[in-house]
Amino acid sequence: MAAGDRESAGRLPDFLGVGPPRAATSWLDAALRGHAGLPRAVKEVDFFIENYQRGIDWYMKYFADCDPNLPCGEICASYFPAVARERIVKHLPRCKIICTFRDPVERRYSFYKLAVRNAWTSEDFETWVQNDEVGDGAGLRGWFDDFGRDRVLVLIHDDLEADPQAYLDRVCRFIGIAPYSLAETEVGARRINTFSAPPRNPKLARRGRKLRDWLKSREAYRTINLLGRAGLWRYCFDGGDRFEALAPAVEARLRARYRPEVEALEELTGRDLSAWKFGSNRGGAGDRRG
Repeated sequence: MAAGDRESAGRLPDFLGVGPPRAATSWLDAALRGHAGLPRAVKEVDFFIENYQRGIDWYMKYFADCDPNLPCGEICASYFPAVARERIVKHLPRCKIICTFRDPVERRYSFYKLAVRNAWTSEDFETWVQNDEVGDGAGLRGWFDDFGRDRVLVLIHDDLEADPQAYLDRVCRFIGIAPYSLAETEVGARRINTFSAPPRNPKLARRGRKLRDWLKSREAYRTINLLGRAGLWRYCFDGGDRFEALAPAVEARLRARYRPEVEALEELTGRDLSAWKFGSNRGGAGDRRG
């Protein structure tokens, strides 16, 4: 593609929010909408993992309508693994990177609920989590090594809970836009993309997920959003009994397992994350922001 054609076809991101999952990436996308350039009609294009074979020109078109006077980017929780990072380094070596971290037990229990909701698993949490890779600290070190610390913003979920406005202000300064009030956004300080119950019927959830995935593969995001507003996804994925609180014994075992990961994050960030290592009085591993 010639340079002029490439320019008219779109642009590439100035910043990426790379996850890991269930650490308020949905909230961040919603808070930035209308104030920075983001993919049209969809939160996650998921180019660097699921759609890489479509080519970089395909990815660029998602930013074709972004205001040229504003930085543009994508908040995609699946970009945290090394395979995505290597592709991002290749195509976007000067990109600014936002890494969001959350109490590892809370984050994984929240992700497990998402897996049950989407009929990805029928296992109990402790069985399911055994297949989960341990390595938020190692992942952050990789981003630091490949992009430099000055181009990587580290966000801690506890800070969002404590002061959403200050959390957003840090992001604005990092990506290069003027800070603005959360009152100017649709999301405000409220929690989003949270859920308290599994599907009423796993078979129905699987069918709903297959339909949604089929529509995604055809980039039918407007249809997906329309069906969401009509209540179809809630009907497919909600309606069961409430998820139980995480058993204290399971939580204790997982906190011991993830302690080295948290200590690696402490060393890299200079933050005291003791509550993540030993638990706190926050009511267990609940689901806060998606």
